[in-house]
Amino acid sequence: MLSAPVSRVALPLHARQSWGNGLLLPALMESGTYAVDPEPSGPPWRRWDEIGADEAAARGVFAPVHALSFGAPGAIVVAPGDTRGTALIPGRYAGNCCGLDGSDGPNLACERCGREVATCIDDCSYWRAVWFDPEAVRDAADGGPAARAADRDEAPACERWDVPPVEQTGGWSPEWSAAVGSGLAHLLAASAGAPVAVPGGLFAELFTPALNALLPAGEPVRRAVFAGPGLPAPAGASDIPVVPIHPLTGEAWRPPGAERRTVPLPAGMWARLVVPEERLPVPATGGLPAGVLRDDPPPMRPMTLMRPDPQIFLHTLARLPAVRRPRLRGIYDRVRSRPYGRPF
Repeated sequence: MLSAPVSRVALPLHARQSWGNGLLLPALMESGTYAVDPEPSGPPWRRWDEIGADEAAARGVFAPVHALSFGAPGAIVVAPGDTRGTALIPGRYAGNCCGLDGSDGPNLACERCGREVATCIDDCSYWRAVWFDPEAVRDAADGGPAARAADRDEAPACERWDVPPVEQTGGWSPEWSAAVGSGLAHLLAASAGAPVAVPGGLFAELFTPALNALLPAGEPVRRAVFAGPGLPAPAGASDIPVVPIHPLTGEAWRPPGAERRTVPLPAGMWARLVVPEERLPVPATGGLPAGVLRDDPPPMRPMTLMRPDPQIFLHTLARLPAVRRPRLRGIYDRVRSRPYGRPF
């Protein structure tokens, strides 16, 4: 066994994210969990001009990318502390600054047989993780919750993604930036590039600046509405459901009786947007003594507008067939050429 006992969960949306400059990020996976990347990873890599649009579309990629991996799919990722029986390979210490980035290939070997089995990543600006080579190891799990399809009437367990939107530094959380980048791609695809109205509150704060920058001005022709377990089905035929992603299976909740394009968000984030956390002005039971005022700090507020993660946005939009529409392809090409321009 090359890991401690772990249970399968969905691959986090920020698994492919790098964040900031010189920042030390925590572990990608919670201890005791693992996830599987369904896409190919690692060498060999082929550039877009070698692949062509038809072959890329067969791979589920519908807009130009720098290169595509033609390695094996199914890489398994765990928290570094959950690995067992592995050792660093001498000389495989490539990294940008503060640790290993895996740029020179697998850097962990099995202690018993010496075979290269995994890549440890712990450099700054990367989520700390150990990625097991799918051709060197096998998943010994015998099923479990993630092996079953999500029941669309079952409320997903949201506590697995209890991430505040704003960090103590006053900046937006990188997990939220990644989720907004992915959600924005789905929202643009569902809107077909036309103006869209969104729910108020935090959802509007997250998405409106990007929508105003990327979509034409005008009266909204569609609207995004929250949908999911315990909520009524979207009433309008043109409504765009914003739905939770099951934290175990990674499947997006589907509105009953209708096949419509949705905007999937991590379940915990979705729950915070649907039912915002409100601070009671007085204790839940009883009251404050006379003359005593509450002095607990107000909720953290961001110092800047939300900037969706541009790489997560491009990765997601390139894998949606709707990107082949001229208006959406224009947005994709514009962001790809200037990934840190407004609103990113």
